[in-house]
Amino acid sequence: MFNIKAPEQRSPGKNYKWIALSNTTLGTLMSSLNGSTTMIALPAIFRGINLNPLDPVNTTYLLWILMGYPLVLAVALVTVGRIGDMFGRVRMYNIGFVIFSIGSILLSLTWNTGSAGAIELILFRIVQAIGGALLIANSAAILTDAFPVGQRGMALGINMVTFNAGTFIGLFVGGLLAEAHWRWVFLVNVPIGIIGTIWAYWMLRELGVHKAEKIDWIGNGTFAVGLTMILVSIIYGIIPYGTEVMGWASPFVLGMLLGGLVLLALFIAWERRASAPMFRLALFRIRAFTAGNIAGFLQALARGGLVIMLSIWLQGIWLPLHGYDFKVTPLWAGICILPEVATIMIVGPLSGRLSDRFGARFFSTGGMILEAIALALLMTLPVDFSYIHFALILVCSGAGLGLFISPNMAAIMNSVPAGDRGAASGMRSTFQNLGMPLSQGIYFTLMTIGLNASVPQAIFSGLTQNGVATAVATKLSQVPPFSYLFAALLGYNPFGTLLGPQVVNSLNPTAAALLTSKSYFPQLVSDAFGHGLKIVLGFSIVMCLISAGASWLRGGKYVHSDKE
Repeated sequence: MFNIKAPEQRSPGKNYKWIALSNTTLGTLMSSLNGSTTMIALPAIFRGINLNPLDPVNTTYLLWILMGYPLVLAVALVTVGRIGDMFGRVRMYNIGFVIFSIGSILLSLTWNTGSAGAIELILFRIVQAIGGALLIANSAAILTDAFPVGQRGMALGINMVTFNAGTFIGLFVGGLLAEAHWRWVFLVNVPIGIIGTIWAYWMLRELGVHKAEKIDWIGNGTFAVGLTMILVSIIYGIIPYGTEVMGWASPFVLGMLLGGLVLLALFIAWERRASAPMFRLALFRIRAFTAGNIAGFLQALARGGLVIMLSIWLQGIWLPLHGYDFKVTPLWAGICILPEVATIMIVGPLSGRLSDRFGARFFSTGGMILEAIALALLMTLPVDFSYIHFALILVCSGAGLGLFISPNMAAIMNSVPAGDRGAASGMRSTFQNLGMPLSQGIYFTLMTIGLNASVPQAIFSGLTQNGVATAVATKLSQVPPFSYLFAALLGYNPFGTLLGPQVVNSLNPTAAALLTSKSYFPQLVSDAFGHGLKIVLGFSIVMCLISAGASWLRGGKYVHSDKE
């Protein structure tokens, strides 16, 4: 009586490409928001599970909750993209929505407290990350299948711009949700995930070319374990070790780093011989693919740690100096960064549309040069800056990023055969997501070196001059910069937290009020922070300029023809 066909049997229809764009954009937005909303809500999350994030014993939990999600993304993306080529991109994408939603439900229901609760959060975040990897790796391939060559840049641009904008928007959203209850940070994903799952199952179609091949278990294993070891070494490398302010000299860190590099070397050797390799090394023979991925990796390396550094700058120094309480600085830091978000969302789709016509070379190269200029201007700002100048620089930075990401992504996806789009999307996403934790490790390392040169003496002098006992001042001056950087990032008054109520109550009221005031800590560390910031921004500028060079070397507009 009713001729209702199964979803996979129905014709896509003339508006299918817009359905694919809206659904995949929802998926990538949900995945990208998750990282920054969790970061900004960490104080509320740790209070909710009764764990002090500034206790050195809990530092490992803090870092794993913060960085475990991007770590799993980086490791899983190539594998799930390759599986999408083999078993269906839409099918894997739909499964990603389901897994992500399940992970969000489990996170919102975390039932234990203390270290057990932290471990549950870490494990459930890993579940979320697997779902996120399935969404991200297959969304670009689904869009490339759905849109004609002349519109791919625009479509992929909207998708990629949404992903990058979500990283910034999450700072604002996470601050709002954390004010209500920490469980809402995860629970908000559930209705979105359910709607997205039903919508994707009912409306998306398998239009891509599938390859019936065996799974490369050895390649998957060596790559996943090797990359995990390297990323784990980065996490533990920025944690203090013994009397050292960082752990790069730790035998564990050095062993993980060396072991990971050896496994990745074995992975490359194996992939060159495998009959059905996971990592399509042959794709690197395509000039546009290779240059685009190098440029994308360097861009992620340049900017991956910038969001955290800007958050520390705003939350730990600028906002307290302008009268904001440390408890509300996470939310206001997200609001302060909104000019960059708005610019990315305007420029990204426009540059993608133009690159459909003229190619990616000039847009992506110009975007990275503009990004380098924005970072150079950021270096000229005093630590206590005028917000209008800061906002204009963010607009410049957003324009550079918007010019780069959309054309670069479209150029990469246009350059590969139809049957390899899932693998290519996974490889592209891997380079980008690998660059982010590497960048964060480099940023924290360089900033720690810069701060450690002068801040300990400044802390000792400031405390002793205000009546703090020499033994206490000496102990606090030896606290690694990592601790008070994260105190600021998490919305704590560093001195108010590190001194503790017993020491504060032992001081005369005037000294106690001064040391725990909103402005004392920012004034004490502002010069050293400004020096460290110039070091990390200088690194980022160099990476942006090299990325611009790689982008230029991609050549003119190129679209792969399967007849080749």
